[in-house]
Amino acid sequence: MRQWLISAGSTSLDDLKLVDTAEPRPGAGEVAVRVRACSLNYRDQIIPLGFYMGGVVQQDTVPLSDGAGEVVAVGEGVTSVAVGNRVAGIFFQDWMEGLPNPGMGVALGAPPAPGMLQDMVVLPERGVVKLAETLDFAQAACLPCAGVTAWNALMEGPRPVKAGDTVLVLGTGGVSLLALQIAKAAGATVIATSSSDEKLERVKAMGADHVINYRTTPEWGAEAARLAGGGVDKVVEVGGAGTLKQSIAAVGFAGEIALIGVLTREGDTNPHGLMFKGASIRGIFVGSKGMAQRLNAFIDTHEIKPVVDRSFAMEEAREAYAYQSSAGLFGKVAITL
Repeated sequence: MRQWLISAGSTSLDDLKLVDTAEPRPGAGEVAVRVRACSLNYRDQIIPLGFYMGGVVQQDTVPLSDGAGEVVAVGEGVTSVAVGNRVAGIFFQDWMEGLPNPGMGVALGAPPAPGMLQDMVVLPERGVVKLAETLDFAQAACLPCAGVTAWNALMEGPRPVKAGDTVLVLGTGGVSLLALQIAKAAGATVIATSSSDEKLERVKAMGADHVINYRTTPEWGAEAARLAGGGVDKVVEVGGAGTLKQSIAAVGFAGEIALIGVLTREGDTNPHGLMFKGASIRGIFVGSKGMAQRLNAFIDTHEIKPVVDRSFAMEEAREAYAYQSSAGLFGKVAITL
């Protein structure tokens, strides 16, 4: 079978290599999944560069946390899935439910966990979830990291989004567009930002109620607060240090900033502005299997279709990485197997 590898010691995307290897067999409590599609996340860009947690990978590693396919074999004792079921891997292989905890286990696509960018992967039975019935493999492959992250940010925690709330999403990457779709389905008003007027027109077509070009409106946080009538209820904060100051300006009284941000590393992170509003920041690090299951049910109920910007063939993985890091990205990039 075919398998992409991040070479041990990798510091460049040039260190990605496509190899042939034997098909794995599931052991007791395991399932073998024929992978049909994968998707890329920002995390997948920095692991081969040696910038992810733990630094440079010390062993050849199959990349990508996000993949979907069908079960082709099961090991002894497996009861929750059967051959022919359509499934995806869950990001944290041991986080089944509840709050983040030290026992969440390994995250797919980084050592020592396997990754999904291979023709077949063997995972523990508990480490897979059945797909939303209304999605194809490429759409479903967009959810294990980005989709669950957006769901956790909006619908979990002490203040789930409800009808009548206002949500601010930053940019037009995978998490932000999925958050827009989930928030609209929940009955919220959505404000979206981008530096591209063309992309802002596209998010308006997806249902965004207000849009802000953050290049022409540098104080976009105050503008979002004005559009929300005094402050937004929830900010899906994917930017990080470089955008947090504006997100604090945008959030309203008793509102929440769901902090995902890793895209910018420098900026004003002083949280003092939250004090005057009784607002809070909640850290988001993907989510649990239970969150993935609730997301899939919500997607089927509301017929949400994740935005797959472009799809690439298995052999074109490097081209997929390049496009995913380009300024033209709108939504998710898929690799079909």
